[in-house]
This record gives sequence, structure tokens and C-alpha cells, in this order.
Amino acid sequence: MSASRTLTAISAPSAGRATVKSIKAIVRDIVRNNSKTNFGLRLRRFGTFPLLSAYVLAASVWYDLLKILHTLADSMSCHIHYRERQRSRLLLTLLAAAALAALLVADLTTGSSGMSAKDVIAAVAAGPASTEPNAVIVWSLRLPMALTALLVGASLSLAGLSIQTITANALASPSTLGITSGASFGAAIAITGGLTLFGELWAGTITAAFIAALLICLLILLLGRLKGMSPATLILAGIIMNFFFVALQQLLIYLASPETAQLINGWTFGNLERAGWLSTAAAGAALLLGLIFLVPCAWQLTSLSVGEERAKSLGVPVARLRVIVFSAASVLVAASVSFIGTIAFVGLVAPHCAKLLLGDDQRWLIPGSILFGGFIMLLSSLVAKWLSAGAMLPIGIVTSIAGVPFLLVLLLKSRRDF
Repeated sequence: MSASRTLTAISAPSAGRATVKSIKAIVRDIVRNNSKTNFGLRLRRFGTFPLLSAYVLAASVWYDLLKILHTLADSMSCHIHYRERQRSRLLLTLLAAAALAALLVADLTTGSSGMSAKDVIAAVAAGPASTEPNAVIVWSLRLPMALTALLVGASLSLAGLSIQTITANALASPSTLGITSGASFGAAIAITGGLTLFGELWAGTITAAFIAALLICLLILLLGRLKGMSPATLILAGIIMNFFFVALQQLLIYLASPETAQLINGWTFGNLERAGWLSTAAAGAALLLGLIFLVPCAWQLTSLSVGEERAKSLGVPVARLRVIVFSAASVLVAASVSFIGTIAFVGLVAPHCAKLLLGDDQRWLIPGSILFGGFIMLLSSLVAKWLSAGAMLPIGIVTSIAGVPFLLVLLLKSRRDF
């Protein structure tokens, strides 16, 4: 379904009221203003011939009755199609949620110490205070890693969907706007300078990455406001920031010692082994905050996906909407990459998967993107475990390799738009 049809479908529940109004308008035209219709003009022309006048009047009423029936048929067809589309979207969303739950269980059962699904469920039910070996492994290692992967994937996907909508660019993602490169540069500064928080290097690295990502977002917003928050300005400002901070990070790696350079490179790969309950709580809080800001703007984002001029004609404050959405996306990305490092392509691939199945209605795209983002991250986590026995391949490598073919297909299919 196209964006314009989606915007029309949103108002389908009020189609009955619109139909009644259109019927009243037609009947009023027949009764009070019949002389303005084509048949009314003919009736006035042959007014001196009673039989011909009656025939023309009957034809006029019949013609207008057909108009009424046609309006009713279109309204009923639109309403039925809307209800069928909503049922299919609900079914697809439930299937995606079920697949995500099954993949979560599969990820928890995969590891060096073999566990069945029954063992995992029993370990989860035992609680974090249990001293059983399976419960300790699940609650201290596997569960925080799996939940962090799910929440980070959901956050990146939601941020990617928001950025693609406000920039009207299907190839936009958190990496496009330089947010991830800014976080990587902040982490590189902390690692190079030995910045610690509460005596821990990892805490200082996470804090520096988060602050750097937010500062980059603020700088892009300031540059965007100078040019009226146009999509081209946001994308160009993001590309400039991306190249600039990637160059600075490479300079730090070049000047650092081999041990420090290895630490910086290891952080930028994106690794779930750094995940814990703190990263799970931070990613969950960021996702909740993003939903609080984005869900009330769902219909405005849907109208914006049709076109900026159409959105403005509907009373949508486009510039203010872009500031709100970009700020929410910035928090989502900053909280995600500051803990586990750079994750590529999830913010680009997952929203498109959701659009292919759910259409352009943001009321369904927001939960759909969250589900697909978590699904892709959990699937990448499984692949990373399968490819490296006894260890875990950095998940950023897996998402980058898997995302390149999809990006090529997307470029070939959308070459007319870019």
C-alpha cells in the first residue's frame, strides 16, 4: 500500500459520516438546486413539454441515484479493504512477535555449555538468586546478552525508521547522520586518555561515547536549524560529521600504542561480550523514552511520509516534528552504541523489512520495526556463536556482512529515487 493510500485508510472509520454528508449534498442538489445540474438545464429547456419534462426529470433522478449508489459502494469497499488490511497487519505483527520469542529461546540455548529449551526455561524460573549452574550461566551471561541484543536492535531499528521518515530518504540510517562515528570517537578518546569513572575504564568509555553521540546530534540539529531543518541539510551535516570523526578516530589509532589501538578497534567492532544488566537497563530505558516521544507523533509521521507539502497542508508542524524525532533517535542510538559499540545496517535493514510487510502506516511500522530490529540482532548473535566455537564473533562484523547484499538490492530497486 502506498503512503497516500495509507493516509486515506487512516480516516476510513469516518467514511460512514463522509458518505452521509455526500448523500445529503446530492439530494439537496436534486431538490433545491436542480437547475444547476446538466439534467436540470435540460429540464428547463423542455419545460413546455410535460411528458418530455417528466422523462428528463426521471432520468435526472436516476442519474443522481446512481451517483449515490456509486458513493456508497466506494465507501463500503474502502472500509472493507481497510478492515482486512488491519487484520492482516495484526496477524503479521503477532507472527513476528512469536518468531522473536522463539529466536530468543534459541539464542539462550546456544553456547559452549549445551542447554535445551526446557533447561533454559527452568533456569529462568529458578531466578537470579539460584546457585544452580544453569541458572548462574543464564542469569549472569546469556540472558543479559540476549536482552541487550534485542533491545539494541529494536532501538537502532526505531531510530532508523524515524530518520528515514524525517529525511524522506530510504537509505538514511544512524550511521548516515554520523551519530555512530561520534560515539566511536568519544570511546576512542576515553580509551586513549585512560578516562575512568568510579575507577573503571569501561564506565568512562561508555560515558564518553554517550556524551559524544549526544553532542554530535546537538551540533547537527543546530546546523539544521540554520537551514530550516530541511532533509538535505540534515543528511549533508550528518555526512560531514561522519567523515570528520572517522578521520579523527583513525588519527587516534595511528598515534596510539599497539595495545591501545587494539582496544579501540575491538570497541568499534560491536561486541555483545561487553553486555550486562546495566546495558540492558540503559537500552530498555532509551527505547521506552523513544516510544514516549514517537508514538504520539505516529499520524504526523505517516502524513510526512506522503510528502512535506501534504503534511503542511494537514497542519503538521514539520520543522518542530523533525526536531522531536531527531532528538528521540539520537538518544536511542547513543544509548545503544555506547555499550556494545558500532552496529551497522540494522537501522537501515529492519525498517525496510517492516515496510515490506506492514506498509507505510507508522502506527504499525513503529512496533513492526522494533520486532524486526530485535529479530535481526538475535539472529546475528546466533550466527556469531555458530561461526566461532567456544567464543563469540563480534556481532558488528556479522551485521555488516549480512547487510551489504540487502543494501545493493535496495540501491538497484530505488535507483530512480536517488
